[in-house]
Amino acid sequence: MSTIDKSLQETFDYSAEDAKFMQLAIRLSVDNIDTGGGPFGAVIVRDGEIVATGANRVVPNSDPTAHAEVVAIRNACAKLGTFQLTGCTIYSSCEPCPMCLSALYWAGVNRICYANTKDDAKVINFDDSFIYDQFDLKYAERSIKCEHFMRADAQCAFQKWDAKEDKVEY
Repeated sequence: MSTIDKSLQETFDYSAEDAKFMQLAIRLSVDNIDTGGGPFGAVIVRDGEIVATGANRVVPNSDPTAHAEVVAIRNACAKLGTFQLTGCTIYSSCEPCPMCLSALYWAGVNRICYANTKDDAKVINFDDSFIYDQFDLKYAERSIKCEHFMRADAQCAFQKWDAKEDKVEY
């Protein structure tokens, strides 16, 4: 068993409402296994109301981005008609992976609550540590080759965007 990161201790003073939503995320993670998905579930809540849920559908959907949190974000944004989830809390059955954490920041949620840790996930072979390790490497040292070229040609899109007066910032 791997060691647990002591930089963020488990919270034991959560509310009954928090427990209710986390139980739903956990139930989604358990039930999802029976439908071919991975053991991950997520619930997005705003003002005490469930906005959307999601479960890991990577294998059934043949989509490596169909993690529970991303599915929940997509469902919530579609329901609310926005790309911003300001004022929302996500309850996830597991600590978000790097992709999901990034998506949650882009979506603008106010709070992330999780049950299992990334170390718990690692024990059952859902190990994201190699991704975290890649971030610290120089491009030439990463396991996926990164090549940078034709920047001058691509600048036209950025210049057009920068000059656009009616753009929606995000």
